[in-house]
Amino acid sequence: MLRWISIVVLAVAVIGTAAWGYKEHQEKNAILIQAENTYQRAFHELTYNMDLLHDKIGTAIAMNSRERLSPQLAEIWRLTSDSLSNVGQLPLTLIPFNKTEEFLSNIGDFTYRTAIRDLDKDPLSDKELETLENLYSQAGEIKDELRQVQHTAMENNLRWMDVQLALATEDEQADNTIIDGFKTVEKKIEGYSEGNVDSALSGTSSENHSYENIQGKQISEQEALQYSKDLFNIKETRDLNLTETGDGADVALYSVSYSEGNKSAYLDLTQKGGHPITLLVDRPVGEQSISLNDGFKIAEKYIQDHDFEEMEMFNSSQYENIGIYSFIYNQDGVRVFADAIEVKVALDNGDIIGLTANNYFLNHHERDIPDPKLSYEEARDFVNPNVDIQEEFLAVITNDLGEEVLVYEFLGLLGNDTYRIFINATDGHEEKVEKLNGKEINYAGI
Repeated sequence: MLRWISIVVLAVAVIGTAAWGYKEHQEKNAILIQAENTYQRAFHELTYNMDLLHDKIGTAIAMNSRERLSPQLAEIWRLTSDSLSNVGQLPLTLIPFNKTEEFLSNIGDFTYRTAIRDLDKDPLSDKELETLENLYSQAGEIKDELRQVQHTAMENNLRWMDVQLALATEDEQADNTIIDGFKTVEKKIEGYSEGNVDSALSGTSSENHSYENIQGKQISEQEALQYSKDLFNIKETRDLNLTETGDGADVALYSVSYSEGNKSAYLDLTQKGGHPITLLVDRPVGEQSISLNDGFKIAEKYIQDHDFEEMEMFNSSQYENIGIYSFIYNQDGVRVFADAIEVKVALDNGDIIGLTANNYFLNHHERDIPDPKLSYEEARDFVNPNVDIQEEFLAVITNDLGEEVLVYEFLGLLGNDTYRIFINATDGHEEKVEKLNGKEINYAGI
């Protein structure tokens, strides 16, 4: 009897120990996953912030208006602060990374000191402009190095917890790709002169108002399902889920979703008129068989088939094998940026896999556009003289106060970069300056 009691007690103890060990293991895994997610988020935010920082510095160089330069410099200062915060959240305490942090701090100090002074009375000196140009060049190099590390880490599914372990154990055999990448960044910055620093859909309306351009007859749930089935390129409507917006919504919508295997899709469709507002199709996109220009023709036909009239493409780009096309409304030769639509086309088979038409339906209406008081030639005089102007248009954009204003839109080159500059057609005020994205670098080939 005692023997059986001992066996039972021992079994219970073993089971209890195993359960405790399993619980401890689960808790440890949860902590490791949380830490890994924190590291991943901080690193991707750092890379994104360096992209923005590079663009913002470039935009500041192209600006000619002191009134707009001060907030731009303040924005650069904010981005450097965010970047420093991201660096502090990475497991890099055992890597000498002080030069990178010092570089970011110096940019922040320079832009902050410059932003808070009266630039009308004390404008940027030639030496300070040269400093901005040097910072722009150096930020570009750092951005490229970080993007290269990001590409390698994602392609090889590298984990930041392995980086932390390699640093803590000084394990030379561990995969130190990320560590080596950050050391390269540090060496690049160390090579910069220490005296360096001492010496973004524009016009999208930010107004909070209701939808202005929802027209047409009421469509049924079955009509919404049939439309979605054709757009999602699936066989049966029974595979779709449909919901309706509740009372009090800005506009009555059918929301249709689909998910099976490695493909999912989502569509918002107005109940009145059956207008698509938002579309997202997530599926693997195969090898490209359609050119970016052919993709534009598909996107343009889709726009026309849905009665979006007088729309013109003002920007196209390609990300991997997806074509992205932005359209804006043209009223009597004046480009209206608030009435914007973006379409995404899969360049493997020409499927429409993305649409954003929310701004169009929020803002579109016929406008009483005044005649400009300045001529093209007069407005050009308000553009930075170092910008080589290539194209010019008359446009309506939404300024920082949420007001629509008539502007001259100038596309120009400064160095190797392209900028879009908006000059108020009434008083010559520099409303906005944007640096346009160039060709996406293939980091896999570096």
